[in-house]
Parts: sequence; structure tokens; C-alpha cells
Amino acid sequence: MTAAIDKEIHYGFMPGCSLSSYHPEAVIKTAAYLDSVLPKFSAVLKCCGKPTRDMGQYDLFKERFAGLISDLEDVDIEEMIFACPNCKAVFEKESSVKSYSLWEILPLTGLPKELRGKAKDSDMVFTIHDSCSARHDKETQDGIRWILRELGYQYVESAYSREKTKCCGYGGMVNPVNPVLTKKVMQRRAETLENRPAVTYCSTCRSALMQAGLRAWHILDLIWGPVVYAQDEPKPDILQTPADVWHNRYVTRKGLSEALGIK
Repeated sequence: MTAAIDKEIHYGFMPGCSLSSYHPEAVIKTAAYLDSVLPKFSAVLKCCGKPTRDMGQYDLFKERFAGLISDLEDVDIEEMIFACPNCKAVFEKESSVKSYSLWEILPLTGLPKELRGKAKDSDMVFTIHDSCSARHDKETQDGIRWILRELGYQYVESAYSREKTKCCGYGGMVNPVNPVLTKKVMQRRAETLENRPAVTYCSTCRSALMQAGLRAWHILDLIWGPVVYAQDEPKPDILQTPADVWHNRYVTRKGLSEALGIK
């Protein structure tokens, strides 16, 4: 984890496609908070290109990724903060741009004062699904657990967490090619979590666990949403409904423009 926030650096925040599709309000509130604590800040709403790369269309990926890097350079973004572990992994492999996880940055900035300890009276006990793309990202893993403790939530580690985590089923663009296998992997992962309510930090992982019958929350649901108790149900999974996905991406873009004062 970085030792401290560098106030001279222009940071860019990239929430990722699936999170923007799932929860516009959480993306907007996160960006507004980062804008309030980082002196130089911008938000970036573009695809990192991972699906194209995973499908073997590497030349097309390189073209699109180059366009993304060009956009960052045009507005003088120097370092990137990612909510999506897949986006962070792509940048670390494909570019020289310094990259951080949102989940390692928030322990440095701290959570808003009014959110600290808000769930101290909750009877919910979560387990944590670590994304497979963050399997060896200890800073991200530690940050997620710090956030849960800071909010006041209880959690237990599963046998397959951190570096032993299992794929949620959506990895490597398997679903478009073999949806039957995808469903099997989803169910297998749910079983390793012992059917406990789960916290994820990837909204696609959340969707996978929901499809396997688990109750699952994205960590931003817990930060910005109401306190969750043992009997509560999570937000519905909408990532399988294209109309809702594209509507939410529009809402995210519009809301970010308003929150950051972009005309």
C-alpha cells in the first residue's frame, strides 16, 4: 500500500463497466468523496478492454486501450484508482501508469466520519469473496477487511479466500462460449462459501453469487447504503438485463458530470 496520498498527483478514478451498470448512486457518491479529499481528481468512464482481450482479439484490444491511454494523457491524469480489480490488473500488465485499488486508497483517506461504526449494532456476519484477479493483491484484500471493520460489520474468512480464492464463474469470458460450465462454476463457488451472505468488491462477482443463490452485497452497498442486518435481502441482480445495464450507465455518466461540475 502507498504510504500516503500525494497531493501533487492528478488522480483518475475508473469505476469500471459493471459497477457503473449496477449501482450509479454508489459510483457517484464515491467519486464525489474522492474529489473532496484529493486535490487533483478526475473520473474516467471507459472500458479497460479486458473482454476484447479475453476473447483473443488482441489487436482490437491494443487499439482501444491506446485510445484510453490517450484520453488520460489529454487531461493530464498521472495515476489511476480502480474500483474494479480486473481493470487494475489490465493496467498493471498493459501500461506504465501507476495503478491503485480504491480499496487500498480508502484506508489512506479514511471513510467519511458519519459512516465510521455505523453498523456496530448489526447482527449480520458476512464472508468475503475475493476476486480471482486480486488473488495476489494483498493491499486490496486488506483494504476490504479494513473497510468492513471500520463500518462495524462482522465477517468470517472462508477456507477459500485471499490467495486461495475461487473464480465466481465469469472469468475469462467463459459465459458467452459455455454458459452451462459458467453455471457449474458459480454453484461450486457458492458451495465453498458455505451459503453465507457474501461481500464482494466486483459487481460481476456479486451477480455470479446471486445467480448461484447466495445473498451478496458489493462493498459499496455497505459503505453508502443502509445498515444491513441478518434478515435483510440485497439489491436485485440486474446485470443480466441489458436495458437496465445501459440505463444505469447513462445515469452514472450524467450523475458524475453533475457531481464533479462538468458542463
